[in-house]
Amino acid sequence: QVQLAESGGTSVQAGDSLRLSCLASGGTFKNYAMGWFRQYPGKEREFVAVISGNGDHTYYSGTAEGRFVISRDNAKNTVYLQMNRVKTGDTAVYYCAAAGAIILWSGMRPTDFGFWGQGTQVTVSS
Repeated sequence: QVQLAESGGTSVQAGDSLRLSCLASGGTFKNYAMGWFRQYPGKEREFVAVISGNGDHTYYSGTAEGRFVISRDNAKNTVYLQMNRVKTGDTAVYYCAAAGAIILWSGMRPTDFGFWGQGTQVTVSS
């Protein structure tokens, strides 16, 4: 029902900031909670952040909170992940995801989301 496309992944140095974007097409964007996940090679996809449809609720993983900020612009059908003070451990493929009516919390699972983008690579060097 909705298609997602991430962008903004790049190579940066530890301590830098960058912003990932995810453009959605199809569906009614404001009806979807939007999440960010990341995946290390050989590991399961892990939760980073989630935001409610109207943007009034956000939750973060323990690793992300205090450094990352998730936001959305429903007029542009776009969700963002602002990554601040990045660390080498943030190196991963980052995916955005969309979900219908779900309960939001700080431990979202990949199975909670029905739609996924193709991912964008973030590489942090020291």
